Amino acid sequence: MRVFIAAFALAALAACASTPTYAPASAPGGAGYSETQIESNRYFVTYRARGAAEASVLSDYALLRAAELTIERGGEWFWVDRRTMDEANARSGPSVGVGVGGGSWGGRGGGSVGVGINIPLGGGGGQRAGAVTLEIRVGEGAKPDSADAYDARSTAQALRARLPAGGA
Repeated sequence: MRVFIAAFALAALAACASTPTYAPASAPGGAGYSETQIESNRYFVTYRARGAAEASVLSDYALLRAAELTIERGGEWFWVDRRTMDEANARSGPSVGVGVGGGSWGGRGGGSVGVGINIPLGGGGGQRAGAVTLEIRVGEGAKPDSADAYDARSTAQALRARLPAGGA
């Protein structure tokens, strides 16, 4: 029973660890958001996961950081010139896992080895990525009428409202 509880606790911990949280990167290239100024009003905004994570979540975190950065820089809207996704850390193919366990019951002990095979059949989770980067331009005044232009305050508000509680 203890082995089952320990395995369940480890699985729950692994699930939490694979869900990114919205926070700044603590080191260059580390997990979290970062930005690089490339001109007076242009930036690369990146959100990087520890491994592979749901691409839509990483995109939302990058958009949220772009909105916050725009407000911090005195802008009212931002334009996304380019979006890139780093799938280098993403695993979407088959995988094999090996587990070893042991225990005792009623004075008898035993051990076991298990092998698991995961073959993705589709329909689960969606696209995964290691990082999402947006190239943005910060602007003031009337927001351009384009799907690539975002009002910074309303975008930040909408994303904060729908992201996980610990995420933003």
